[in-house]
Amino acid sequence: MERLILARHGESDYSAQGLVNGDASVPVGLTEAGEEQARALGRALAGEPLDLCITSALERTRATAALALLGRDVSTDSCGELNDPRAGRFEGLPLAEYRAWAWTAGSHEEAPGGGESRLEAVLRYVRAYRSLLERPEADVLAVAHALPIAYVLEALEGRPPAPRMDRPVTYAHPYRLGSADLRRALALIGDWCAAPSW
Repeated sequence: MERLILARHGESDYSAQGLVNGDASVPVGLTEAGEEQARALGRALAGEPLDLCITSALERTRATAALALLGRDVSTDSCGELNDPRAGRFEGLPLAEYRAWAWTAGSHEEAPGGGESRLEAVLRYVRAYRSLLERPEADVLAVAHALPIAYVLEALEGRPPAPRMDRPVTYAHPYRLGSADLRRALALIGDWCAAPSW
């Protein structure tokens, strides 16, 4: 891979209601606004070469990619390691409840009810991004979620994962970076994973 375009999915039924969904078996589609955001992403990328589109395994990212790439011959694949965190008992509940736990829990603490820790999620994202770097395709679009994108954008500015990730990640907005940028971000995130600070 030479160039990566990161894009969050369009607004989903759950995100419009402020609800949590990290379980790929729960079908959560796009709102009408989210569908239009996905089409707008397609228009924004219309003049750019794309050899591959990777999505998470969650429906909202696949639906966003399908609308954004409508009419284009771009290979697609999914990568569950880009999924939102498994939220355990917070699945389907207000995001504010999950955040109240997450912002006070250590990075090693698993979400109650069979969820995963933030450290586990970050390690997943690092594996996913490293696998993208090894892809033979030059220009890759990855449609994922706010959190894995925020970690990379923050790392590019020298900030490691934090208990509270407040960086806004716009729905269906293209964030462009080269492979060297991604490697630099992953080096910082990887160092944090080796010795978490919280």
